[in-house]
Formats: sequence, structure tokens, C-alpha cells
Amino acid sequence: MARAHGARAQAALAFESTYGTAPASGFTKVPFASCNIGAMQSLNESELLGNGRDPQAPTPDVINVDGDITVPVDAGNFGLWLKALFGAPVTSGSDPYTHVFKTGSWSLPSLALEIGSPEVPSYAMTTGLKIDEMSIGMQRGGQLTAGLKVFGQGEALATSAQSGTLAALDLLRFGHVHGYVKREGSAIAAVTGADVTYKNGLERIETIRADGLIEGVDPGVAALTGRLVTRFDSTVLLTQAISGAACSLEFGWARGDASLTIAVHEVYLPRPKRELSGPQGVQATFDWIAALNATAGCMATITLINDVATY
Repeated sequence: MARAHGARAQAALAFESTYGTAPASGFTKVPFASCNIGAMQSLNESELLGNGRDPQAPTPDVINVDGDITVPVDAGNFGLWLKALFGAPVTSGSDPYTHVFKTGSWSLPSLALEIGSPEVPSYAMTTGLKIDEMSIGMQRGGQLTAGLKVFGQGEALATSAQSGTLAALDLLRFGHVHGYVKREGSAIAAVTGADVTYKNGLERIETIRADGLIEGVDPGVAALTGRLVTRFDSTVLLTQAISGAACSLEFGWARGDASLTIAVHEVYLPRPKRELSGPQGVQATFDWIAALNATAGCMATITLINDVATY
């Protein structure tokens, strides 16, 4: 009997035209580092009395589909996840193409995602998936990945792939070495670490249904937050924090003709402590919060430049 191995697992993604229904075709093979997305159904223990010490059989509870997936931040495939997170982009140009996503959309597409273990064989098709949260951390070196949290509706198991013939996009990864952080258009030289987290504030619509599934997932109030860890070499950020003024921040990665930028238009900084814990350099950490910028009409604009014609 063959045993499943993560090295042989594969993931296929497609956008749904009908919520909760996997399309018959149009799936793209996507790279991933880890995944625990799937359906769970707990059991309700029997509360009945008068039948001795041994309990009666449990009854099944509702089905919940959720989980996390870690994916590489690359020039091509990452645009699929951005579309699910922010909605369809506005695309312009011609190889390289410029795809512009904005926060605040009320129309978020749903996904079907099939995770397969071909050696068993076992294929799990989760449907009605929407991305609730994305987190990206920045550091000096290493592999650059994004963590995604999702909510879904259902899962179907099969012994053969239901995703059909898979398309594939070129994998050109951005690394931490390709990253930068800017404030008001100028690079911040003293940043030693940073992270960006966007939340869609999704709400499960938990109606009463005979199949135990949710009715859908609706977007709520979004949130865009993050952290800047800096060597204390200037009072610019501290002065801004004390004054309560806003600034713009830009987090970006560029490799050749491909690039990804997250431009946060209106950022507020808290007043941090400066901790002295020894003879080493002094660091200050700013846990920033973004807000709607009236001029831009959104909290952030995400621009992906690559060789993909359309998402």
C-alpha cells in the first residue's frame, strides 16, 4: 500500500462561477509550502439518561471548512491569491502587464481548491473558499512566503483528480533579498524586520440546512495592520507617532522586470518604547494601523507587474 508524502502532493485552484460549485475546467496548478485546509465535522456526545453507564451513539454536528495555506510570493501565481483576497484587478500594458488591486471591494470571488495525494490515491476538492487574511513577513534573508487563512463551504473526496487538465504559470519567486520598505517615497534604511497583515473580516452565514453546510461567506470591515522593527537612528518615526500624523508606507519586491508593491496610503503609528537590554543596538518597534485615504479611495493599492496577460 502506498503512503502519502507531502513532496508528491499537488494543489489545483480555480475560481467559481457559482458559489460552492467547483468548475469543470480552468484549474491552475499552484505551488504551496504547507496546507491544512479541509472539512471537519465533530460529534455530539449523547446526554441521555437511563440507559446504564455506557453512552448511546453520538450524532454528527455541522460541517466547518477552513484552514491555512502557505504559498510563495512569486511574480505569477501570487496574482491568483491576490484576486481572491482583493477582487479582480485592473490590468494594463503588454508584457510586462500591470495588475492593480485595491482594498475595500465588496465583490470577492470564491475558489475551488483540490489537494491531491496521487500515491494513495486521494483527492479533496474544497469549494466555496474565500480568503479572510493574508500575512507577509519581511526580513533580511531566506524564502519569502505569505500565510493565508480561508473559510469555505464544502469538501468532496475522490480517488481521482476532478480538476482536469491543469494550466501552470512560471514560478519566479521574490526573495527577502529583493525587498524594500519606503516611507513617503523614500527608503527606510534602518528597518530590520517588517510584516503586513490584511484581513477581510469575513463572516460565515450559518443558516439552518439539512446538509450541515454554511450558506456563504460575506465580507465585513477590513483591517490593514503591520509592524516595523527599526534600529533607533532617527526621530522621524517617533516624531510622527507623537504628533498623530499619518504617512504613506510602501512594501515592495522587484526582480528583473517583475515586481510587487503594497502601497499603504494612510498609516498611523503608535508611540513605542525604546528598550535598552544590553550593549547592543537600540531598536524601536512600531505596530502601525492603516485607514481609508480619501484621495486614493482605499487603504492600499497592490501592484503586480509580470508576464501574465490576465487574471
